[in-house]
Amino acid sequence: MGRLRQKGKAGAAKAYVTRSLAVKKLQCSLADFRRLCILKGIFPREPRSRKKANKGSSAPTSFYYAKDIAYLQHEPVLKKLREHKAFAKRLSRALGRGEWSSAKSLEDNKPVYRLDHIVKERYPTFVDAVRDIDDALCMIFLFASLPSDGRVSPSLIENCSRLAAEWQLYIMRTRSLRKTFLSIKGVYYQAEVMDQLVTWLVPYQFTQNIPADVDVRVMLTFLELYQTLLGFVFFKLYTDAGLVYPPPLDVKKQEAAAGVGAFLLQEATPASVAPAKTKSVEVDGKKVSTKDVRQTIKAIATSSISNEADADVDMPIVESTPQDAEDEEFVPQPSTSNPTETASLPTLHSLSSLPQSQAAKLFTPYTFFLSRETSRPIFEFIVRSFGGRIGWPASSGGGSPFDETDESITHVIIDRPVVERPNETEEERERRRRRKYVQPQWVVDCINAGKILLEEPYTQGKTLPPHLSPFGEYRGAYDPTAVGVDEDAAMDGVSDEESEIEGENIAEEDDEEAEQESKEKKEKAALKAAVASVADDPAALRAAELEAEAAGVDFGTFEKEVVKSQKSLKKGKAAQTVDAEQDMNKMMMSNKQRKLYERMKFGERKRSAENAKLEERKISLQKAKKRQEKAQ
Repeated sequence: MGRLRQKGKAGAAKAYVTRSLAVKKLQCSLADFRRLCILKGIFPREPRSRKKANKGSSAPTSFYYAKDIAYLQHEPVLKKLREHKAFAKRLSRALGRGEWSSAKSLEDNKPVYRLDHIVKERYPTFVDAVRDIDDALCMIFLFASLPSDGRVSPSLIENCSRLAAEWQLYIMRTRSLRKTFLSIKGVYYQAEVMDQLVTWLVPYQFTQNIPADVDVRVMLTFLELYQTLLGFVFFKLYTDAGLVYPPPLDVKKQEAAAGVGAFLLQEATPASVAPAKTKSVEVDGKKVSTKDVRQTIKAIATSSISNEADADVDMPIVESTPQDAEDEEFVPQPSTSNPTETASLPTLHSLSSLPQSQAAKLFTPYTFFLSRETSRPIFEFIVRSFGGRIGWPASSGGGSPFDETDESITHVIIDRPVVERPNETEEERERRRRRKYVQPQWVVDCINAGKILLEEPYTQGKTLPPHLSPFGEYRGAYDPTAVGVDEDAAMDGVSDEESEIEGENIAEEDDEEAEQESKEKKEKAALKAAVASVADDPAALRAAELEAEAAGVDFGTFEKEVVKSQKSLKKGKAAQTVDAEQDMNKMMMSNKQRKLYERMKFGERKRSAENAKLEERKISLQKAKKRQEKAQ
């Protein structure tokens, strides 16, 4: 006889726990439960049958795995939260009674929890942590741009600004930046760190405000975890790069609004190992140190082992010579399959000696100067990440390595219309001729293209080419620079329209020629319709050929129309065959697979419709531009 299963004690009812029951089991408030779930990475789950999971009730509620809640019961952070609750009660009681000394003592011994163990649990390896810092960087840069108010403290914003500057310094030092995109939301960056692509968003330097309907407490809990995570990651990255962490801050440069330049990158020097302190004790008039004690214990252990073996064994003396890790070299060993060859494995020395990619040195030969209306934090970070030198006026902040009169400046990043300068001296005019004045988009497009583009389309005051996202690399993505068949046909239509307009103008001068042209067009249209209707029937096609010859249409034109119609018929038949095969495949699918397939097809149709809409807008703009040029 099988084991009887009691209702509500097996299956989904045992595997899932409601939120109210979880809070009751953990004996904490709802706010503390939310904080624990965010820190530990626990989120609500959706059971297959909500009624079974809720023991027959269909009331709307959130479900969690019972194992996750049991895991939270042993969390040290939960213990600290309970201690903090007791501390708050004691502090309020002391303040109410006027016991100021007790209140001060309680404040000094305030319980504080740490998140180091949670970071180690959630990210077992360093690569896991690097792979998951996208959201952390976005949050850090967001809070670094927020104003301090009652909900966000100034110390928190200062810490976020420091972490953001440390990340930018590392990217600039290692030249890990790969892609950049200027969007409406802000600036998207993508860097390659430890063979992992890290993408983050930086808002523009505008005055930000926190909406009243945003729950800042939830965001602050995430930020608390992210700050700890980034501290671990940055320490490891800086240490591997041979840099001191945290980088020291120059207070004078910071007061002069130097930004990232206020932090100084210093090479880490190997710390000298301090000799171990030995304690000496006087025994029978002799000084005995801890070192002597350890040697005596080793000698006793060795002698006891030799006595048990009843044999004297002469152990070889190995002289250990300390070697630095940098002096270790890989000795190539002969291969077992081919003894004449020696295996060549990559070592740290060989990897460090490899040349950097040319993309990382894109702006090395150039020196840039920022105009006052361009964003200095964005372009300082971008240019320095690709090896270029950059300067800015004093109105944009201190710390510029050179001023506007420097002769080494090759490019000026400017974002204002061309203005004539009547009082310009000959020296300034000559300097202006030597330099290239480009708009900010040129810098970003060069990075995404991986090469230096021509400056002519990006010069000051010109209409810029489309700024394309480098992240839209999926198949079927819209590319406004590509010229397709539909666009060629549309532009042919534009030329036909223009020819019609010109024909109308000519018709006013010569009515007979206009009538002749319209007659030829009608004959061509009739020919197309006749050929399309009989292209699949040889006898009817022969009759259409005789009619076209009687109408005065040459054989070459007739043959072209026949080939076009046959191609269109073949395409239509192929499309019908593909549709029939797809219908048969859909019949063989399960319900779940069919729904997934329909969602995929819906997404494809939606993207193709968006692409077609963008193509129509592009063609209409080109038509308007061409007509405007024609009118001028």
